[in-house]
Amino acid sequence: MGNPCVCALELLGVLVGSLAWFCSLATTLMPQWLTLSTELLPTESFEQGLWETCVVQDMGGLECRPYDSILGLTPEIQMARILMCLCLSTSMLGLLVAVPGLSQIKSCPGEDGQCAKRALKIIAGVLCVVSGVLGLVPVSVAAHTTVLKFFDERVPEVIPRWEFGDAIFIGWVAGFLHVIAGVLLITSIPRSHRGQARFTQHHHRQEVRTIHSPARKHSEYV
Repeated sequence: MGNPCVCALELLGVLVGSLAWFCSLATTLMPQWLTLSTELLPTESFEQGLWETCVVQDMGGLECRPYDSILGLTPEIQMARILMCLCLSTSMLGLLVAVPGLSQIKSCPGEDGQCAKRALKIIAGVLCVVSGVLGLVPVSVAAHTTVLKFFDERVPEVIPRWEFGDAIFIGWVAGFLHVIAGVLLITSIPRSHRGQARFTQHHHRQEVRTIHSPARKHSEYV
C-alpha cells in the first residue's frame, strides 16, 4: 500500500489540474475578455473575446458576431488564440501522462515500474507548469494593454474605454491552478522515494537480525 500523503498529493494534483483545464477552456471560449459601456447608450454594453464580439442589452438580449477574417485580427488576439490552444493541449497531455504515474494505478510493477511512474509524474508536473505559463501570458498581456489604453492621457475623457472582463480573471485563476497542480505532482515524488528507501532499509535490517539471531543462540549453547 502506498504512502497516504503521496496518494493525497497525487489525487489533489490531478483534480486541481482538471479544474484548471476547464477554467482555461472557459477563458478561451468566453467573449468577456474586454467589456465596454457608454453613457450615450446605457442600455447596451459591448464585449470582445478571442472568437467573437457581442452586444448585450439590459432587457436580456445578446447578439454575437464572429470575426470575419483571421488576417484582420490584431496581433494580441492572434497571439492569445495560439497560446490558449497550446495551454489546453499541453494541460490535457499532462493529465493523460499523470494518470498512469499514480501510485493507485497498478500499471508498472517492480522497481523499474516505480522509476517509470516517477518519470511520468515529473513529465506531467512540468507540462502542467508550462501550460500555466502559457495561459498566464495572454491574459496578462491583454490586461496590461487595457490598462495602458485606459490611462492614456492623449485620449479624451468623453471617449469610452475598454475594461477587464470576467475571462481575464478566470484566466488568471486557471494559470495559477495549472502551476499548483504541477507543483503538487512534482512534490509527491521525493517523498515517495524517501518513504520507499526507509521501508527498504528497515526491511533489510529485520532480515539481517533474523539471520544472525540463530547463529548467536548456537554459539551460546556451544
